[in-house]
This record gives sequence, structure tokens and C-alpha cells, in this order.
Amino acid sequence: MREGLTAIDIDGSRGEGGGQILRTSLALSIITGRPITIRNIRAGRAKPGLRRQHLACVLAAQELCGATVYGAEISSKYLEFVPGAIQREDLAIDIGTAGSTTLVVQTILVPALAAKRALRATVHGGTHNPMAPPFEFLERVFLPHLHAMGARVTLTLERHGFASGQGGGGGQLTLVVEPGELRPIEIVGAGPITARSATAVLARLPTHIGERELAVVQDSLGFTRAECAIREIGDAGTGNVLLLEVERA
Repeated sequence: MREGLTAIDIDGSRGEGGGQILRTSLALSIITGRPITIRNIRAGRAKPGLRRQHLACVLAAQELCGATVYGAEISSKYLEFVPGAIQREDLAIDIGTAGSTTLVVQTILVPALAAKRALRATVHGGTHNPMAPPFEFLERVFLPHLHAMGARVTLTLERHGFASGQGGGGGQLTLVVEPGELRPIEIVGAGPITARSATAVLARLPTHIGERELAVVQDSLGFTRAECAIREIGDAGTGNVLLLEVERA
């Protein structure tokens, strides 16, 4: 770190040794105002260092708060991040690949809430990726909990993007945060199951693919035919995702 700055040193090889350490560290650095250094970035992955998706998170965090950053380049295993105060209210982020847009949102959403600042961010890339939460998880699970805490947040899926799609995933989502006060909530148990569903989402693929997926869900998990559905979309390149949802009281 440059002279005069005291940074928190983070070993990116700890735990899973993946990108989550990077994203959480960036978010907490912005929230607390503390500089960080991260070494051994994604050391636990087959291709360690920053990939396009992770670099997009770094650059989004930098834009959000005007941070000074060193090491922000593809394959970098070392990063210095010195945050500033959140000033930006509008971000346009293009991952440039089918990397996960939802993980970029994960990096900037909570800092914007904590700062009580308005933010509108448009993120281009993948919206349904292996090893990342799909858009529906944020919409149906994550955001309702934030709303219960008083957060004023909306997330809109403008266009689906799959890892197999062309043109950098082709997906787009829009995040809007409005200033507001947060309050604590307590969730200590899960109530009885009130509903469940399985949805096979198909983009430019034969229907029988979804039918086979849902047949496995029925045979292996005991879902009924009424709980299963196929949804065909035309706003994306070729792709497929199977969504399973369980609602509890």
C-alpha cells in the first residue's frame, strides 16, 4: 500500500478461495471507508486472479465511490482499493462477457443502502449463470428480505442473458435504490411449506428439453404436474435454466 495509508490485509485464498471474498471485501471497504489490500485473489479456482466478471465488480465499486485502485486488470492476483465517499447516482456497467450481473449487483447494492444514497445502475452481461444466483433469486428471495428491513430497492430484468449466449451474454438488468432508513428483522425459523414450483425456462431451444427436466423433478423430488411449467422466452440467445422455488409461511 502507498505510504500514509493503513489498509486491511485480506488473503483471498482463505475459505472457498473464490470471488465472494473479493465482492464482500469491496462492499465492506466502501461502507467503512477503510482501504484494503487483497492478495491471492481467487487462489482456489482453476483460473486464479481477476476474470472479466470480477474486474467488473472492482470497476463498479471504484465508480460508485471514486476509489483509488491498483491492480485492476485481468488475471491480477493482487488488488489495492482505497475508497472515497459515494457520489455517483448513475452507473452503466458492461461486463463484456456472460459474467454474472447479479454478482455485480451484490457488490454495489448494500453500500448504496448503507450510505442512504440514490443509485440507478444498469448492468450488461449474464443474468442466469452457473455458480451464481439467478435474477429470480434476487427478485424472489433477497429483495423481499431487504424490503422487510425498509429498503427501497427495485430490480428489473430487461433482457435474459445465458452463459451460452452470444454478445457478452446479452442480458441486462437495472437496479434502482432510493434513500431510506433500514431496520433490523429477525428470522429464526422456517414455517410450513405453502407452495412450490418448478419452471423450465427455454430460450430458442426445443420444448422437449424442458419436459425432460421437469420429468426428473417430478420423479426425484415428488413435484406434481400442476407444480411444473415451461416458459419460453424470445429476448435472449440460446439458453436454458431450471428454477425450483419453495414458499414457506
